[in-house]
Amino acid sequence: MIDLTGGIDQAPPRRLSGEIEVLLAALSERPVTLREIIAVTHSRAYTLLLILLALPFCLPIPVPGLSTALGAVISLIGLRLSLRAAPWLPAVVLDARVPSAKVGLILRGALKVARGLEVFLKPRLCFLVDYAVLHHFYGAMICVSGLLLLLPLPIPFSNLIPAVAVIFLSAAIIERDGYFIIAGTIMFVFTLAFFGGIFFGGAAMVNWIRDWFGGAFDPMERLPENFPLPLPADLPLPADLPPVPTDLPPVTPEQ
Repeated sequence: MIDLTGGIDQAPPRRLSGEIEVLLAALSERPVTLREIIAVTHSRAYTLLLILLALPFCLPIPVPGLSTALGAVISLIGLRLSLRAAPWLPAVVLDARVPSAKVGLILRGALKVARGLEVFLKPRLCFLVDYAVLHHFYGAMICVSGLLLLLPLPIPFSNLIPAVAVIFLSAAIIERDGYFIIAGTIMFVFTLAFFGGIFFGGAAMVNWIRDWFGGAFDPMERLPENFPLPLPADLPLPADLPPVPTDLPPVTPEQ
């Protein structure tokens, strides 16, 4: 049996933002591999890696062609953790190089998110993290969330919701925060309900989500030139609304 966080440090462990700052200082100026990220972060490499892999699904960072790969790696790490086995990734994944511009963008975004989360993250209800048997369930939730991230669904929130579940659970494990374990579990249950509604509701559910939320998080959307939009000419008005007079005298400014 192994510890999900990769071992016990002798010195007080760095906070989540501290781990990301170390990565930024060491790796943000050149193309890097997952193997290098793991080597730099040492003891909590895989839980931190889960956050970094899930983060692009939550930020307006274009990852064309990478979303399937990221979801697969998240799922594989979650599977190994659910079995309480040592985290493992194939060499082709560990040695794949990520461009420096993309690495810097992701790490800087991750640092902002980590600092925001740390306002709320702190050790509490630590038994939810310390009992090794519970990590079977946490790993399984991460694994399933990664599998759902693999699905190429052009539907609002289909990537965001499972990614948030992964981030909450991973951050909770790093910071030993039982409240975030509960929040991550709630997000995972909501993820199952969301995808269940899509799969069982069919096209009607998909169209409803698109109609209500399509474009809500589109980073490329711009306001129209004539914003605020004028009222349509055929807008129905209440029947008892008095007509607007057309022969009003001009308004002169007060002296």
